[in-house]
Amino acid sequence: MDANLEKFSDAIRQAGESRPLRLRGGGTKDFYGQALEGEVLDTRAHSGIAAYEPSELVITARCGTRLAEVEAALRERGQMLPFEPPCFGEPATIGGAVAVGLSGPGRQAAGALRDFVLGVKVMDGRGDVLSFGGQVMKNVAGYDVSRLMAGSLGTLGIILEVSLKVLPRPVAEATLRLELPEDKAIEQLNRWAGRPLPISASAWTGHDLAIRLSGATAAVQEARGKIGGEGVEDGQARRFWDGVREHADPFFRSSIENAAPLWRLSVPSTTPPLKLQGEQMIEWGGALRWLHSHADARTVREAARRAGGHATLFRGGDKSVGVFQPLAPAMMKIHRQLKAEFDPQSVFNRGRMYPDF
Repeated sequence: MDANLEKFSDAIRQAGESRPLRLRGGGTKDFYGQALEGEVLDTRAHSGIAAYEPSELVITARCGTRLAEVEAALRERGQMLPFEPPCFGEPATIGGAVAVGLSGPGRQAAGALRDFVLGVKVMDGRGDVLSFGGQVMKNVAGYDVSRLMAGSLGTLGIILEVSLKVLPRPVAEATLRLELPEDKAIEQLNRWAGRPLPISASAWTGHDLAIRLSGATAAVQEARGKIGGEGVEDGQARRFWDGVREHADPFFRSSIENAAPLWRLSVPSTTPPLKLQGEQMIEWGGALRWLHSHADARTVREAARRAGGHATLFRGGDKSVGVFQPLAPAMMKIHRQLKAEFDPQSVFNRGRMYPDF
């Protein structure tokens, strides 16, 4: 066990129930989740790309490795993390990205971050190092513990190392803008979803729908003719999608400036307009609805529930209402059993996901 892992293990053994630990990498997502509780255990020293096989489309990096470093290494070989995880700041680490489990605009076509996790090495609440999965897609029988770590917010253990599947960067990209009201935009997005179009991202706000096409040059050109709309200059398009990914777009800045809570609603893509007070941005072909609104939590969550989805208080607001959708008793029982197995003394990120978890 190297010096960093020894340090982590010693900190865990000295912690116990009376001295919980707060796992922290770059800290760019400290705003996300419930309370920040416990003594900070900084994971950034355990860094570096452990292995990268471009021909195998797999990269393995230690938890403290900056996300920007991973993406730069991939860019040099014409590859990418297709789920486009947000950084929310230059210090963001790969361990933190996996722990929060957030995906950017590319999730619409490529899938979520958890879908690209091949294997992880974690340190549990006893200070022991455990390995799950590997570096190929089909490497497990039974429950896929590796993907369980994605979105666990550090409540199960320290993600020491992660292996991710990567993909080649697209040969061609183009962004189109169309002027459509919300209901027509949702209908059109779902209509396009049923056709073989290389749509890699979408975003609607106001009366403006942006569509990103990615793939072979011929496929992108053909899709442009079928979709129509106005073409967006490449540099402007990149800035726009980066702004959506990193919440630098005016829509998200407006939420911060107006001190309105920002909600993240995950619903079926065919869900019609939710008619909630406030402004919305719609991503992922209709499946992700960002809402900044002063509406009360019960109203927002009930609207998401009726649609067959759930709502998360993403940024701002009164966290006493609960950041994440309350779990059904059976599901909470499973969560508690997993927590007890990986972290029996509740050392890690206590209360970060649920107040009593």
